[in-house]
Amino acid sequence: MKIIIGKIDKADFPDLHLFNIDLKVDTGAYTSSIHCHQIEECQTGAEGYLKFRLLDPSHPDYNEKEFVVKNYKKKKIKNSFGKSENRFVIQTNIILFNKEFSIELSLSERSEMKYPILIGRKLLNKNFIVDTSKRNISFKLKQKNSSDSECIQ
Repeated sequence: MKIIIGKIDKADFPDLHLFNIDLKVDTGAYTSSIHCHQIEECQTGAEGYLKFRLLDPSHPDYNEKEFVVKNYKKKKIKNSFGKSENRFVIQTNIILFNKEFSIELSLSERSEMKYPILIGRKLLNKNFIVDTSKRNISFKLKQKNSSDSECIQ
């Protein structure tokens, strides 16, 4: 059964050490994306790897942590203006509605955007129905479960 998700919510990305991060659900986007900067593809011998920093110094959850991944790919992705761009894409996990989902995130410079994370149809299609009149359904459930567990003695 599909879960109803609103237009705006908050999610956890445990592998990336990001929790309660604002996101926007975008049914017009196929691939999900995350704001990052200082993206650098590196080579050590025959092995390639990718270095990047998530969010930016103006974001309250920015922690200057540099991430290094070996498992990544480059894909052509259409930006919000319909132009194709080559972007790096990583595989990670997202927690919404107290469930963990595998998600592919394109690394994108989104500093001009209000939300650092955009959730696209690739994750939405099999798991969610979008109700654009709703907000923070997953986050409210997380808060409710958190307060319920505090009350149980």
